[in-house]
Amino acid sequence: MNIGDEHYGKLLDKYNLKKTKTRLSVLEILDSSETAVSQPILEKTLGKDTDRVTLYRVLKSFEDKCIIHKIIDKNGTSFYALCDSIDHLHQDHEMHVHFNCVVCLKVYCVDDLKLPHMPLPKGFTESSKSLVIYGTCEVCNKAALLYAGDKISES
Repeated sequence: MNIGDEHYGKLLDKYNLKKTKTRLSVLEILDSSETAVSQPILEKTLGKDTDRVTLYRVLKSFEDKCIIHKIIDKNGTSFYALCDSIDHLHQDHEMHVHFNCVVCLKVYCVDDLKLPHMPLPKGFTESSKSLVIYGTCEVCNKAALLYAGDKISES
């Protein structure tokens, strides 16, 4: 999405969030990544200046304001990505599919695949929904083909 440094402050203002170093850094990290970013990677990237509780609170406030969305991979690790636009309201009909590569473990937002409305039985109330497809990403598929090609030529 790349909303740019000058917009981070405006985004925080829009949602009545203070402009802290951690909030600005998290937005920059997520904005600069082509894939969703795991909480452990965020912790490592932010370094010792940001403790785990502060990071959790920042992520929770961003998620509550629909600035970011959370994806849980097959190992239970939380990954985070910016929502489609800074004006995005995370409506059910706009939720998209995610892809979790089982080789490199990266999590991708597949924005072109939207989750359909799914009517629930009477008396049931949805709190969230998610669809994660597991498989091998394009980069890992290409690497596997190159590796296989090298093995064949060695024979």
